Amino acid sequence: MEGKKVKLMLDVVPGWTKSAGEIDKIEKHFKFKDFKEAMLFVNKVAEIAEEQDHHPDIFIQWNKVTLTLWTHAIKGLFKNDFILAAKIDEL
Repeated sequence: MEGKKVKLMLDVVPGWTKSAGEIDKIEKHFKFKDFKEAMLFVNKVAEIAEEQDHHPDIFIQWNKVTLTLWTHAIKGLFKNDFILAAKIDEL
């Protein structure tokens, strides 16, 4: 996905940022009151990911969750990444 289009799409999903690296990805950090709340969130994300058949990389720390989205098949960003980001934000 072209850089200008990525910037436009990022404007639609506040808090998500383009990560540095060879492959374009977007990520967002979430903070919760404790581990249990973080895991409840991750389980809700998993449900949405299964429905969309598009799965984020998930990094879990005690009360923090980092989600990274990218389309493996094209080794970069596609509109589905931003759709899933928006659905996650609705949680």
